[in-house]
Amino acid sequence: MARRALTTTAAAFATAAALLLTACGGGDDSSSDDIKGADSGSSSPSASASSAAPGVKRPVIKLPSSFQLTFANWTSSDPVEQAVLNDGKEQLRAGYEAIIENDPDSKNRAFYDTKNGFLQSQQWIRTYTDKNLTVIGKLPVFDPKVTLAKDKAAASLSYCTDESKASTKNRKTSEVKGNPAGTDPEVFYVISMGKNAQGVWQAVSAHSERGGCAQ
Repeated sequence: MARRALTTTAAAFATAAALLLTACGGGDDSSSDDIKGADSGSSSPSASASSAAPGVKRPVIKLPSSFQLTFANWTSSDPVEQAVLNDGKEQLRAGYEAIIENDPDSKNRAFYDTKNGFLQSQQWIRTYTDKNLTVIGKLPVFDPKVTLAKDKAAASLSYCTDESKASTKNRKTSEVKGNPAGTDPEVFYVISMGKNAQGVWQAVSAHSERGGCAQ
């Protein structure tokens, strides 16, 4: 799968505080950014913890088997790029954990966000929790690319998701909704990240584009 090129200018790493969060933490506020599809499963949780910054006590992110968030080719031979991938993965997992647990104030998500980034995350999470929605099904995350700033203290992480087998489910009515017919299920994301004093890569801002994952 081909990916549009990422800019390496300083603008790629700047804070975009005006952005509203979508399925990863950035983009517009349209209803089409609710995760869609159809699938369900048992409630046994899966857990993961990043090892990008040894010695830092990291939250353990737990997702139920009813929502399967998978990451393909999430590796790099460069240790700094791998650290960005590790923390970017946990940041995304923490966001969906917050939605499933109905917790917009999630401390786990806040761990992987800057202050401004977490304000954006809360906006995104509340687009689900305010509607009594959770997420179920399968959401593959793939085609990652890391672009590092010259000082390696900032980075841009891009990836794609495929929503074709994911859904939203109403907590009260159990109504399940998928993408409307004709909606492109693939979404392209760019996450601006910075490394904090503890060595954890945190999301500063994010942007999404539905249909941006060109073949």
